[in-house]
Amino acid sequence: MNKVVEKKYLLAFVLVTCCFALWGFANDITNPMVKAFSKIFRMSVTDGALVQLAFYGGYFCMALPAALFVRKYSFKAGLLMGLGLYAIGALMFIPAKAIGSYYPFLIAYFVLTCGLSFLETTANPYILSMGAKETATQRLNLAQAFNPIGSLAGMFIAMQFIQAKLNPLSTEERALLNPEQFDAVKNADLTVLSRPYIAIGAVLVVFFVVILLLVKNQAKAEVASTDQHFGPTIKRLWQNKPYRYGVAAQFFYVGVQIMCWTFIIQYGTRVFMDEGITEQAAEVLSQRYNIIAMAIFCLSRFVCTFLLKYIHPSKLLTYLGIAGAVFVLGVIFIDGRAGMVCLVAVSACMSLMFPTIYGIALTDTGDDAKLGAAGLIMAILGGSVLPPLQARIIDGDGLFGIASVNLSFVLPLACFVVIVLYGNFITKNNK
Repeated sequence: MNKVVEKKYLLAFVLVTCCFALWGFANDITNPMVKAFSKIFRMSVTDGALVQLAFYGGYFCMALPAALFVRKYSFKAGLLMGLGLYAIGALMFIPAKAIGSYYPFLIAYFVLTCGLSFLETTANPYILSMGAKETATQRLNLAQAFNPIGSLAGMFIAMQFIQAKLNPLSTEERALLNPEQFDAVKNADLTVLSRPYIAIGAVLVVFFVVILLLVKNQAKAEVASTDQHFGPTIKRLWQNKPYRYGVAAQFFYVGVQIMCWTFIIQYGTRVFMDEGITEQAAEVLSQRYNIIAMAIFCLSRFVCTFLLKYIHPSKLLTYLGIAGAVFVLGVIFIDGRAGMVCLVAVSACMSLMFPTIYGIALTDTGDDAKLGAAGLIMAILGGSVLPPLQARIIDGDGLFGIASVNLSFVLPLACFVVIVLYGNFITKNNK
């Protein structure tokens, strides 16, 4: 029986797996910032959601250049470029805070996620290549299992060191401040918000040096094997239906993940404020539920990795997609804390999806995998496009007696339907 990770790859596997945790940290310290920036700058939810547009827009714009870069050079070079851009973007919070306006932060997020795009475009196919093809999906699920550990750290820091330390004035109270008072509160809050990003920037510089010194370059033959023409590669990938449909499924999966983890804050704030809790306390309590959701996501990733030994990946993907859709229906139609429980439960269903769709889509792509990986990372654009659409629904008035924040979860519901269709397609075609 083939080992999941061969001994010769063990050190590289451990270090690359650390990168999964590092980008998980960035993703999930950032999700609550939609609410934080909306409050700090007295903006609508839709304007605050521009954070996600900038964040996941960086993934989209840099994925293809990252794949071409890795194909020309090496996996190690891709990792170093990703860590470097990630560190630069995080440290750009220093001048953004000094300027004190919203858009420099969006630029910092964009640069940061250009680095994350390099990391993901490099790390995922690198992990797939570390051993036998038969264990590739299982190996990627194992590495991805450490992504939510970083996410949990990001959520905890967002809750304890940002949300809990922001000025407790509510959105309505901030609207009553005069310009001088508003600037004082805003600048203090931006200092609180920026510190964790600056700290992770310093950590990334250290990790950059570790990768530089400890990870070996691939053999020249391995890099040279990817030297195929761009046009024919794109044509082959387009003709590969499991890959083509996989890119679409990944777009909607990332969208549903980011929507559920971003707007749990808005959903929970409304639920808990209806119980008489203040806005800031409701936000912190909502983030605790978000951390519980991520802990369940993390545990479920290990459980699903085990189940993959006995259940075909596409079948498990289909089953979890159906369960996710059922829980989202609960989020829409069940109010109060029961609806929050349904929203938390959705995370258990999502844990398998990204690496499984990724692994299935790249199966049998051969030397096209590095460029194919770019398409799957570009599909992360779903996390940029769909949250602002959900935010517009949240900023509306609701419908048929359903609160607008509840109603907005029709978009995650539609995403799960697409994922179920993809899993069913792969199962029927015995991929």
